[in-house]
Amino acid sequence: PTRRSSDLAQTREQAEHAATLVGVSYQADQARLSFEKLLPEARRAPDVPGEPGTLTRGNADAALAGASVVVDQVYRTPRLNHAAMELHAATAEWHGDHLTLYDESQGISLTRRSLATVFGLKRENVRVVSPFVGGGFGSKLVWSHQILCAAAAKLCQRPVQLVLSREQVFATVGSRSLTEQRVALASRRDGTLTALVHTGTTATGVGKNGWIEQFTSPARRLYHADTYRLAQSVVELNTVASTYMRGPGEATGSFALECAMDELADAAGIDPIELRRRAEPAKDWSHGNAFSGRDLLEAFRIGAERFRWDERSAKPQSRRDGEWWVGQGVAAAYYPYVRLPGARATIQLTANGYATVSCAAHEMGMGTATVQAQAAAERLGLPAGHVTFTYGDSDLVAAAFAGGSTQTVSIIAAVEHTTNALVKKLLDLAGRDSPLAGAHPRDVEARDGGLYRKAGGAGESYVSLLRRAGRDTVEAEASGGAPMEMLKYSMNSYGAQFCEVRVSELTGEVRVSRWVGAFDTGRILNPKTATSQFRGGIIMGIGMALTEEAIFDERTGRIINPSLAEYHVPVHADVPPIDILWTGIPDPLAPAGARGIGEISVTGVAAAVANAVYNATGQRIRDLPITPDKILVTQAQEQ
Repeated sequence: PTRRSSDLAQTREQAEHAATLVGVSYQADQARLSFEKLLPEARRAPDVPGEPGTLTRGNADAALAGASVVVDQVYRTPRLNHAAMELHAATAEWHGDHLTLYDESQGISLTRRSLATVFGLKRENVRVVSPFVGGGFGSKLVWSHQILCAAAAKLCQRPVQLVLSREQVFATVGSRSLTEQRVALASRRDGTLTALVHTGTTATGVGKNGWIEQFTSPARRLYHADTYRLAQSVVELNTVASTYMRGPGEATGSFALECAMDELADAAGIDPIELRRRAEPAKDWSHGNAFSGRDLLEAFRIGAERFRWDERSAKPQSRRDGEWWVGQGVAAAYYPYVRLPGARATIQLTANGYATVSCAAHEMGMGTATVQAQAAAERLGLPAGHVTFTYGDSDLVAAAFAGGSTQTVSIIAAVEHTTNALVKKLLDLAGRDSPLAGAHPRDVEARDGGLYRKAGGAGESYVSLLRRAGRDTVEAEASGGAPMEMLKYSMNSYGAQFCEVRVSELTGEVRVSRWVGAFDTGRILNPKTATSQFRGGIIMGIGMALTEEAIFDERTGRIINPSLAEYHVPVHADVPPIDILWTGIPDPLAPAGARGIGEISVTGVAAAVANAVYNATGQRIRDLPITPDKILVTQAQEQ
């Protein structure tokens, strides 16, 4: 039967009341809800593309047994929620068998493909429009609400909008899983590592329902040791699917590894930065590949200089300001340079010397349009104001999704290839009377609004070229896949996080009072947008360290603090001055010399805070978040 539009709620209040009238009958079964109780049933985590789940080299247990200095501890991180201010929302409308979804997606092409599959449509019959995403951090992908919204619109044959409440976001959208990690480090008296063991367990949904935090990722790249053992297990729970969250795996793994490195430095009586210098690897031991570019020690140097690390006292509880103990900590940041295939771009050049670059990219506040227009203008030899970047629509050619720090550089690679194709077309248009007649693409360069022979040779403006050819526009399209040469190298971004905290002796309150982040991420394309990205990740990491925890009721399988009033993210009063530095050394193999920066800034942050808390109080907190009760309990136990 034909449904009337009145069959759908017109307001949220109507929908919530209608939901209370629905009766559901079901057969109850024992739910898998307790991570701790199910730890004995943990299974080996599956491999991920390019990364085996288990890695060993040598006999790490023997090295631990015979070492001069050993640290062997367990670190825990809780469930975390993305908690973006902008709620998940979608608006759907149908025109026959054509579906248009107005979404806030950081994976437009993925959403299009998923909706086409669910509704049995040709992919070209689905259009996803998402010019602005708002906060995402990995959660703004395909969930049930887009599918329900599209189904409701088809049912009532009119546009439908669906906005999740904050509580519904916590209940239906995936989040970061909890972890329990063991890190065991052994060294000689001089601090050189003889063993690095990083093992542990995380949680995911039952079956293949969810992402598995690859928390051993930093241990594969950051340090040299004579022996290694890295392994992960997973416990399946009847909970909302786990999913990507900024620095997925690296954020949680860096907390454990970098705290353990600080503990080893303390046990060996070596400065934490010096310990890392002595553990600097010559190559990526996990694959045997050379690094394409690695200037982590330079990041530590410039960061330490700006932070005034040499003024730090290595002795815990040695600095006090009234009721506040003052401490300083440091940690390394790490995130891989992910090389995803498939990003494409189109460039349309007009006869008045303006260009439009287009692809189905996403804007989550990182300045996508600004950076891409700037990079394309540089590549085309045009003023930045003459280039427009069009994005946010699946009818455009596909781009990489906004995640894994892949989007910006992959689009730039696609634009480079597209520019090359455009240059070839322009040279084909050049007549015999053009200064470019007979020129090969390798002989020319784009500058001053046109194409010119290299070494200051003659050339012609784009306006003149198109006018001479009688063309209003010329257009090119190309893909920007990773060259095979790049695949021979280990490509990663690095950083050094420096933190100062003040800890109240009376209440256990921790306040972050100063921060310096120094990063080695290749060439910085836009200093203003990059600084914003780095600061945003550090603020998110401060929340991970001090306040954030999705509290799980193992009786009902529910999150019991599903609101921003009870799930505490940092606000202005919690955030100190954050000084951002970078080495700025281009990666010789990366497009435009740049590596991604979106994820790395959250890694190492929680460890830097925990290490600073130890320096301030002498108390090691290995269970996030570092709340006042844990400070006071540890303090009481030590007394």
